Amino acid sequence: MSVSPLQLCLLFSSALFCVGLMGALSRSNSILVLLGVELMLNAANINFVAFWRYSPNPAAGTGILFVIFSIAVAAAEAAVGLALVIAIYRHQKSIRLQDATRLKG
Repeated sequence: MSVSPLQLCLLFSSALFCVGLMGALSRSNSILVLLGVELMLNAANINFVAFWRYSPNPAAGTGILFVIFSIAVAAAEAAVGLALVIAIYRHQKSIRLQDATRLKG
């Protein structure tokens, strides 16, 4: 039984997504939750590149454009997420998600 390179990329991507999902759902530290979300976004980027590379027309740059857009969204998500973590820490002196039930304006 032979496995194609596309299947190997998808298997690796799904494993990375599962690790990120478990990290995002099982942690109470907000920075580790953001790290799990970043892992899930990187798994999606691997899928984009794999499907682009093994498509019938890999000369078209659509997969790379999706990845660049996704990286830009991930950078914005990380900036907003870290800004929220800093704001929560300033008010409550903790970055645990259970302590972030109320934000003062």
